Amino acid sequence: MRTRELDDLLRRILKSGDRVSDVNFTPGKPPQVETDGNLVFPFTEPPLPELTPYMTEQIAVNLLHDRADLMEELFRTGSCDCAYEVPGLARFRANVFTQRGAVSIVLRKLEMKIATIHDLILPLVFQNMATLHKGLVLITGATGQGKSTTLAALVHEINMTRPVHVISLEDPIEFVHRHQIGTVNQRELGQDFSDWASGVRAAMRQAPKVIVLGELRDRETMETAVSAAETGHLVFATMHTMGAGETINRLVGMFPASEQPRLRARLADTIQYIVAQWLVPREEGGRIAALEILAANLRTREIIREGESGDHKTFYRALSDDSVDGMQTFDQHLLRLVDEGFVSRDTVLHYCTDRVFVSQSMDRMEHAKAAATGEPDAAEADDAGLKMNFGYGRQRRGGKRRG
Repeated sequence: MRTRELDDLLRRILKSGDRVSDVNFTPGKPPQVETDGNLVFPFTEPPLPELTPYMTEQIAVNLLHDRADLMEELFRTGSCDCAYEVPGLARFRANVFTQRGAVSIVLRKLEMKIATIHDLILPLVFQNMATLHKGLVLITGATGQGKSTTLAALVHEINMTRPVHVISLEDPIEFVHRHQIGTVNQRELGQDFSDWASGVRAAMRQAPKVIVLGELRDRETMETAVSAAETGHLVFATMHTMGAGETINRLVGMFPASEQPRLRARLADTIQYIVAQWLVPREEGGRIAALEILAANLRTREIIREGESGDHKTFYRALSDDSVDGMQTFDQHLLRLVDEGFVSRDTVLHYCTDRVFVSQSMDRMEHAKAAATGEPDAAEADDAGLKMNFGYGRQRRGGKRRG
């Protein structure tokens, strides 16, 4: 398979349906796409054939562009990452990996146009993040939950509004930022720098105001990033953690017990925000990010420095109580999303962490809306329907029906 043939194949696949987020090439099956979190076969005419190991190997060769470093990494570790672009259509982040002696590939589709903070319907506190002059901002979440998209929106906001130099270290380069008011230099692991820690150290000598890290993967990279934040740089990075508490614990756990108090003090002084995100289905189709947001204030810095304890000195209580700083729990954001019509009640109940609290909160919201409009809410409508159809209202189990 030649590059032109691969481009034509990807065009056919992407045109088969809306909201394709991933393309999966696995031997023994035709190509598959992921849409709104579900893996399905694309509808093409004629149908796409079942892939053979030779076919997926040829696709991999085209994706890797004969790069010796990526080929070596694939044979040494069993997987490698790269970027690929179909001109005029889309960019992809590709992961090529071996399984049962064959090669499989997953392509994550990246939009050619960078989504803005407004496009992603992110809270206003994200504009505050883009105006910071120093400190550490962490975007966290599981794989495939939109961390890179959110991070790109923050970089885009800085690029459009601030005359500053941004150094972005990525593996691979996903969203391409064109120079605007700001200047954005993007460097790719393996091509432009050898490892994350050395890349951050080099960036500090390249006169940036903002440093962007694709991921905090190890102790050395994390310590270098904290040092950059301590020396007056604004550092953005992603992590594969779920929530503020887990993020702090993961960072602290990279160090031996004797060094952890000092690290906690450094984190308390440098962390500005921790954002954890999950993608949930939108009412009108597609997905939207539901966010937990921790902001630095006296209370949260004390918890970072000394650790959580009791029922009140916890990140969850701080998130729940201090909304004035833009903080919120995941459940609080879900409630706002359902109140604004972005997600359904069933979606909220499926993804929330405290089902009782969220259900009661939604009931109160419905009662308040009904009172404001003069219309019956869902519970009152149920009663009205019972009375209309059966001639009786709600009553205890075992109660006698009135004729």
